Amino acid sequence: MNPLSIKFYRTSSFPFLFSREGTKRSAAAQIESHARQSGFTLLEVLVATAILGIAIAVVLQLFSANLRAISDSGDYVIAIARAEMKMREVMATDDLAEKAYSELTNDGYRIDISVAETLKDRTENLQVRLLEIDMTIHWTKGTKERAYALRTMKLVKKQI
Repeated sequence: MNPLSIKFYRTSSFPFLFSREGTKRSAAAQIESHARQSGFTLLEVLVATAILGIAIAVVLQLFSANLRAISDSGDYVIAIARAEMKMREVMATDDLAEKAYSELTNDGYRIDISVAETLKDRTENLQVRLLEIDMTIHWTKGTKERAYALRTMKLVKKQI
């Protein structure tokens, strides 16, 4: 026998219910008392709505932050691809000499290139020079200036 079950007893023409406490109450009184206790209060509804609103706001902020990060990473990928292309151009130059210069592209990138001889004391007895190539690409995204730097070295024959 389930202790939570409610039994109907017909002692006269009116049904009665026995509550869990064992007191005898009319079915109408039992149903009325249960109806008053079965809903949510206004305070409970407001608290639940506030918690749900906060949770949705946090999820939307995380989502928008991820979209910004994806956009920024796309800008970096494009800028790095341009810088690598320019670095290959500089590396392919046969008569590379020490110099520093800057270029502006049509789409708003500024590329600063610096070529300098390095480790002169180690290469003075050799037939080659070691050149260090520094390249920095700059671009503007909104109000922020972004930059990415590349560095490599190249061996070139000494000019006699």
